[in-house]
Amino acid sequence: MIELLQYDFMKYALIAGIFASIACGIIGTYIVSKRIVFLSGGISHAAFGGIGLGYFLGISPLLGAVGFSIVFALLLGTASMKMKQREDTTIGVMWSFGMALGILFIYLTPGYAPDLMSYLFGSILTVSAFEILLILGLDAIIITVVALLYKEFFAICFDEEFAKVRGVPVEKIYLILLCLIALSVVILIRIVGVILVIAMLSIPAAISGKYTHNLKNIMFLSCFLGAVFMILGLGLSYAFDLPSGATIILVSVLGFLIGNIDTKYYRKLKI
Repeated sequence: MIELLQYDFMKYALIAGIFASIACGIIGTYIVSKRIVFLSGGISHAAFGGIGLGYFLGISPLLGAVGFSIVFALLLGTASMKMKQREDTTIGVMWSFGMALGILFIYLTPGYAPDLMSYLFGSILTVSAFEILLILGLDAIIITVVALLYKEFFAICFDEEFAKVRGVPVEKIYLILLCLIALSVVILIRIVGVILVIAMLSIPAAISGKYTHNLKNIMFLSCFLGAVFMILGLGLSYAFDLPSGATIILVSVLGFLIGNIDTKYYRKLKI
């Protein structure tokens, strides 16, 4: 693994992977705790519309995804709270709309989108210095907002009704959480792609939740596991010439399976 660091693209990939694991560890903890994994999947696929818009306007697709995914997160959150329609139906409709809009924008853009597949399935090995700075900036925003609203996020994730009674503006805090999920999605798009984002937002936190019930500990452990999965996935993809995004996800799933087996044996021994 050490010899890989002689290549600049591998250094960028490792740095991007570690920074991305911070976002997926912190926000993934809230996603799993509040059980909104499917809603997060809707935001991640809707972000493809922003990627298409970025191509159409001639700007960075990731910058287009930032604005588009935040707008979609706000619309999705408002619709799920206000509309009488079933939440899963609303998510499904907006999920499809975002993907369709992205395809339409790309079709209307003159020329050919050369790295489109990297946004669908991830291409961490082609991450640029600008994208690393963008990921770092988004990480800083996520950490700052979570630090300021930690108690409020905790309240709406575990006892929403009690939070309302205590005067917490539940709807506003929920929308802020969805915006942070949107930012995390954008961070992970270049790492594992739109299709596989949902795995990195849920698997590390799901594993961590089996070994501790303290929210802060879950966050720290999720960040650590996310970084481990990123590094191992990168190493294996390089060694066996495999797609990096898919390899990272397979390593994560393997970690999830091992975590479940270990937990079962631990419970048997404890009994």
